[in-house]
Amino acid sequence: MSGSRPAQGPDVTLPRRTGLVPLVASLAALGACATQAGLPDPLAAGWKGVPVCEKLHEDSDHRILRCAFPPGIGHERHFHDRHFGYALAGGRMRINDASGMREVDLATGSSFSSAGVAWHEVLNVGDTTVVYLIVEPK
Repeated sequence: MSGSRPAQGPDVTLPRRTGLVPLVASLAALGACATQAGLPDPLAAGWKGVPVCEKLHEDSDHRILRCAFPPGIGHERHFHDRHFGYALAGGRMRINDASGMREVDLATGSSFSSAGVAWHEVLNVGDTTVVYLIVEPK
């Protein structure tokens, strides 16, 4: 299936590996969005009051976050501005967003780009810890 190309919106780049195809397709369905009033960004959002992302670096050009989700841990509803994601360690995630709820397999080493996400929430429903980097240009 690595040669297939999913339908995508104008603001999403195809992942370098096929493990993120369902996730990127979901992000494409949302399209570009502005900051959502009342929702936290990915750094401020956590899981049941506990942070799941840490800021690794921030300067005038970009911010880099590392987010980790052990089994059974998620990321409360939040928004994303434009960003690039890279999976350091993959696994199975349940995603809830404007297009509904679904489960996707996130492959280690896969990446994606997004023009932004109005809102979503995720939960690690697998048996491995999922870890990824988010790079946000300013």
